[in-house]
Amino acid sequence: MGGSSTGRAFMGSFTSAGGLGVTVAEVDRDTGALTVLGSSDAVRDPSFLALAPGGEALYAVGESAPGSAAAFDVSGDVPALLGPVRPVDADGPTHLALAAGHLVTANYGSGSVTALPVLADGSLGEVSSVVRHEGSGPDSERQEGPHAHQVLPDPSGRWVVSVDLGTDSVRVGALDPATGALEPHGETSLRPGTGPRHLAFHPSGRYAYVLNELVTTLTVCRWDAEAGRPEPLGEVPVLPESEPAGDFDGSVRAYPSEVVVAHDGRFLWTANRGHDSISVLTLDETGEKAALVATVGCGGRWPRDLTLDPSGQWLYAANERSGNVSWFAVDAETGIPQHAGSLEVPAVSCVVLG
Repeated sequence: MGGSSTGRAFMGSFTSAGGLGVTVAEVDRDTGALTVLGSSDAVRDPSFLALAPGGEALYAVGESAPGSAAAFDVSGDVPALLGPVRPVDADGPTHLALAAGHLVTANYGSGSVTALPVLADGSLGEVSSVVRHEGSGPDSERQEGPHAHQVLPDPSGRWVVSVDLGTDSVRVGALDPATGALEPHGETSLRPGTGPRHLAFHPSGRYAYVLNELVTTLTVCRWDAEAGRPEPLGEVPVLPESEPAGDFDGSVRAYPSEVVVAHDGRFLWTANRGHDSISVLTLDETGEKAALVATVGCGGRWPRDLTLDPSGQWLYAANERSGNVSWFAVDAETGIPQHAGSLEVPAVSCVVLG
């Protein structure tokens, strides 16, 4: 490995659907190409991953019932467990993030957020806090109760933000780094029935973009870091109006999955399952205005995750149902991705770049 022309990628996949678990690949930064180095199936269904700032520890949720979280040493080519796999005291964790010396997980099945301490060696301690959401939404099949889908720190580092598909809301909490106690701070309601899934912040830290799953829109919010509160400003379509939400060929519905913002704040991309596309939106100089300009094929089927490399040159799509990761060269002027290659990764669900 060595040299500045290579990096690393870490891919999670559903072992229950034939995936390899956590896969490590080398990244050719000049071409975007991925080459598999090794994998571990030590955790069942590691659907989402998070990399420690130093890059030698990787964290995974086990999206099962009961759910789990685990730490891996990824200094070598094959991931090795760091300490025991920990229960998260909840079902179906779908997302995780590092905040205030802890790992926090969003638990879709239980509608909750869990905090676990990260120990000195990078391994995980036992659960320090669980915050259970309450509420429901108008979609009786998907919103019968709370379904926390994502959790992440805000750019200021003061708050932990969680997105709940079941309650059409964004919740904000404060995590005590000493005790691991996660204290609810506030909840902001979005339009009923939108089913918010994931959120991404503008590089300025002043705006947040919430991608909805049950409708094909993006909710633009002003982010107040002092108050710890998002203010919804309006919704923007992420698919062309000629392709109405919920019915693209008479039978297939679109379920947007992931939102990524360019490092310079000029563009925003979304992955759209069912429509099997990547949408390109432009952002104005402030980040307040977003506009759909193009859609391109995702290079597979059912794109569950999107990741932009540190240089901003390459965009990666994890296509779960076709079992491949595709990479795209991003046009610096238009933001439109051009397909450049693909790697077979069965039942892949996410990509994290080191």
